Amino acid sequence: MHLKGLTEECHLVMRLNESQRCFFIRNTPDCNQDGGFLNYLETAFCLFPTNLLPLAIFFYVLWLLFLFIVLGLTASKFFCPNLSAISATLKLTHNVAGVTFLALGNGAPDVFSAMAAFSRPQTAGLAIGALFGAGIFVTTIVAGSVSLVKPFTVASRPFLRDIIFYMAAVFWTFLILYKGQIHLGEVLGYLCLYVGYVLTVIISAYIYNRQKHFINGPLQNGSNHVPDLQSDTDESSSLPNSGIQDYEYQPLLTCTESTSQIFLKSLNPVDIRKWRRKPWYWRAFKVIKVPIEVILLLSVPVVDPDKEDRNWKRPLNCLHLITGPLICVLTFQSGEYGLLYIQGGFPVWALTLLIGLFLCAIIFWSTTNYQPPRFHFLFSLLGFLVSAMWMNTAATEVVSLLRTLGVVFSLSNTVLGLTLLAWGNSIGDCFSDITIARQGYPRMAISACFGGIIFNMVFGVGLGCLLQMIAHDNMVKLQPEGLLVWVLAVALGCSLAFSFILVPLQCFHLGRPYGAFLLLFYAVFLLVALLTEFGKITVG
Repeated sequence: MHLKGLTEECHLVMRLNESQRCFFIRNTPDCNQDGGFLNYLETAFCLFPTNLLPLAIFFYVLWLLFLFIVLGLTASKFFCPNLSAISATLKLTHNVAGVTFLALGNGAPDVFSAMAAFSRPQTAGLAIGALFGAGIFVTTIVAGSVSLVKPFTVASRPFLRDIIFYMAAVFWTFLILYKGQIHLGEVLGYLCLYVGYVLTVIISAYIYNRQKHFINGPLQNGSNHVPDLQSDTDESSSLPNSGIQDYEYQPLLTCTESTSQIFLKSLNPVDIRKWRRKPWYWRAFKVIKVPIEVILLLSVPVVDPDKEDRNWKRPLNCLHLITGPLICVLTFQSGEYGLLYIQGGFPVWALTLLIGLFLCAIIFWSTTNYQPPRFHFLFSLLGFLVSAMWMNTAATEVVSLLRTLGVVFSLSNTVLGLTLLAWGNSIGDCFSDITIARQGYPRMAISACFGGIIFNMVFGVGLGCLLQMIAHDNMVKLQPEGLLVWVLAVALGCSLAFSFILVPLQCFHLGRPYGAFLLLFYAVFLLVALLTEFGKITVG
């Protein structure tokens, strides 16, 4: 049978007969998958029989959870430590490092997911839904949970500063969606907004330090009056400790380990002492993560400035000179460039392998096992690049998977972004912020809530659109998927407006009633969003 409308949206495939779906997927331009290693749509509708489509969806959901684990693990264990090492090497202050490298490390999954979604017009709705959905989730669920766990008085000026800048970023995004397009000047202005935020943080910290120094002067002369400036600080001099400290036990007699022993020990991601005191569910989750950690350990170097040897593992770091560049070449653009041939005869990946072997041999024979070389800090740059490529690859697969689930279940990209993608990228931040609040650091937790999402919004939209402009045109079209996008924008705007008005009215004290109000607000928003998605709420 001749199929009409091959330029229609890919969601129409579920309206066709079972025998027509595979042909529709292969011949509809909207169903093409530009990035990623697997074509999930073609696999689901062409490789699996129709009666086994639920089984394919089950495997896809498991694979989606696995990719979220890869994203979170790569960001926390490899991306963030290397960013910390880079900031330490550059000797950045805590303020600058916190709003630049630390913000990038904490928001890496969101930023990379948004960049992967913006790379294709078909999935741009995923990025909008994820960024707006994550913003609502963090400012309501996470902030509300912190208020319920540990009522406290928030730092007034930093709180208002973060709220104002985030409202400006949301309003800018709202205008772009209303216009339906974004130009190069607007993208650069988007990025300049974050530069202004960074400068504001630095200047406010400088003013606070000057005031503190001025007030501490009379104290040295015997004054007993101590003005309270602590309420306006957003920097903490100490970080929260874990419930049980990990002590490094030093053996009485030191022994020299061989190169092979160092290599095998550096590939072991399990701490036996921690394993023994953890509950069974932690151990079960650890068993799932061990294969991922081993693969990442084999390919991503990590530099730790806090250790005496800066985490120098000579045999493993030499291997990283081979595996790291190979991973970058084979994951960039899904291996499109790594599989090319130089002058039609020599593949790019083979040339990368030879260069890596050459560097590996030089470093191995010119260094020792127990003394890191002077150029060891360069491994943090390699680790940053390789971990970024791993996260970009996982984020691209997540976006492709979510689009496939949207086609199968007839869901818009926006609702998938504000639910699955936003939850998957934000759930780790939720648990970590609640843990920090329980340990007595609620101000640090609430600062992470609002400071990180500013970076995610600005760089998620800004860099995503900028990369698409570089690859295609000087203008990116953003077509909102119906009423749901405006529900998202209004809900996020109301959430920020409530925080901007209600928190100062409470003298900046966040108590349990306010936390319960934020949780109720998110429940109402989610209900309205789902009713809008399924056509129960319409306009006109």
